[in-house]
Amino acid sequence: MEVGATAATSEGNGKSIAINVKFTGKSIPITVPCDSTVKDLKSLLQPLTDVLPRGQKLIFKGKVLADEMTLAASEVANGAKMMLMASQGLHQGGGPILREAKPRPRERSIQNENKLVDVKQRVSVDKSRLERWKATGVIALSDSNLKAIPNEVWSCETSARVLDLSHNSINHVPSQVGCLSSMQKLLLNVNEISEESISWDGLVFLKHLTVLSLSHNLLSNLPSALGSLTSLKQLHVANNKLMSLPDEIRFLTRLEVLKVSNNRMSIVPSTIGECSSLTEVDLSSNLLSELPESLGCLLNLKALHLSHNGLRSLPCTLFKMCIHLSTLDLHNTEITIDLLRQYEGWEVFDERRRLKHQKQLDFRVMRQADFDEGADKH
Repeated sequence: MEVGATAATSEGNGKSIAINVKFTGKSIPITVPCDSTVKDLKSLLQPLTDVLPRGQKLIFKGKVLADEMTLAASEVANGAKMMLMASQGLHQGGGPILREAKPRPRERSIQNENKLVDVKQRVSVDKSRLERWKATGVIALSDSNLKAIPNEVWSCETSARVLDLSHNSINHVPSQVGCLSSMQKLLLNVNEISEESISWDGLVFLKHLTVLSLSHNLLSNLPSALGSLTSLKQLHVANNKLMSLPDEIRFLTRLEVLKVSNNRMSIVPSTIGECSSLTEVDLSSNLLSELPESLGCLLNLKALHLSHNGLRSLPCTLFKMCIHLSTLDLHNTEITIDLLRQYEGWEVFDERRRLKHQKQLDFRVMRQADFDEGADKH
């Protein structure tokens, strides 16, 4: 596929045509083989618009183009212009328009807004609070209007077990974090942290870290150093701008929960299959069109969330090998129930899923008897 061309290819060569598709006020130039069908064109438009093919409606000369028709039969020639309309909800990733990952707005009372004493300064003179941190091992500073981590935190050293800095405006995690060598939980979600502003050289010293939460930040990639955190059981990096996961995730063999929803990932590394302890994986709202077959190696997997992706198939051994899988969310993907029934092990999985939700069915919370691709999202 060639993007950005106008009418670079003439009809004379009989191989391809250039057309322009108007969508959300913008014109998308795209070159396609002249024998393409409308469905082929929709597939090419998917990564450019984040709209799933079944959610696309292409309009040319006032008519809606049928999927099975060729562009030639639809009288779409070189230089043609058409309009794309998207059905609400039928998109992958963050939607038709790329949204910047920003921290959620925080509500504060008028009383807090009127305080003139900076939280960082208040902490520095509050000796009793520092003593409490050292005694309990819990440093609780969430929603404290912080723009930087108070230096007093580093004085806790080996006594600190939990550091909660979530819901602040912190944009820098220095290498001093490595001095908290007994840290078990590090919560940094809803801040302004990018990959350049966090010291992974410091994080690798946290050999006892079991929970790392960096959701709702500005990360566009995770470094190979992530693989050094071999004690991790939970990794939360949802609502960032991640394009992929590092291959070194294979070393996180104790990882049980992986949440990477609402990012920009178009590929999942095959090494994820070596994370043998995974029980829950959330890859929803990304740009995935396929999954690695190695997902079928996650023998302890219980919940798999894949909604709002461009997926057309699942790993062929998923239902056969993942014998504990009972929650599967395929809402707003291209995967149909007819396709699912073709997979080996589908019947056993479906029975397992039904048994799990039997109590809700009894109370008529979930009335559908057949599989609903979005039924398991909760």
